[in-house]
Amino acid sequence: MNDPVRILFVCLGNICRSPSAEGVFRRIAREHGLLDRLEVDSCGTGSWHIGKPPDARAMEAASRRGIDISDLRARQISEQDLDRFDYVLVMDRQNLADVRAIWRQNGGTEPELFLGYSKTGRDEVPDPYFGGEDGFEQVLDLIEDAARGLIADIRGQLA
Repeated sequence: MNDPVRILFVCLGNICRSPSAEGVFRRIAREHGLLDRLEVDSCGTGSWHIGKPPDARAMEAASRRGIDISDLRARQISEQDLDRFDYVLVMDRQNLADVRAIWRQNGGTEPELFLGYSKTGRDEVPDPYFGGEDGFEQVLDLIEDAARGLIADIRGQLA
């Protein structure tokens, strides 16, 4: 059997955007019959929330779409992640700068903006942490669009 394609989603604290991306992407991969050929994970650039579940608002918004992310726990990105994952997908330009700093020191997979796979014309997934409930819905809309583009890219590799 071929090695799985490994995808890592990265945000600041790993309690809103990246676990949401992990959950949405797993669902879409399952719909396309690809989940068993993938390894999907998420992490944050910061250490504040290590070991904590996703933000309650992120879990509620995902749950309204039939996605359960309650079992995920926050972790911080490590140098080894850049060697292990085929895709290192960050949510915003600051995450990109932070992960690129690690990449420049250690090499591995070059990080890229997740919304590069989106058709929305946007390049950043905004952090909904300090906003209202609708921010979490907007984040899920952006993530879903980019996840579908990413699946198309991965399908091309696996064909």
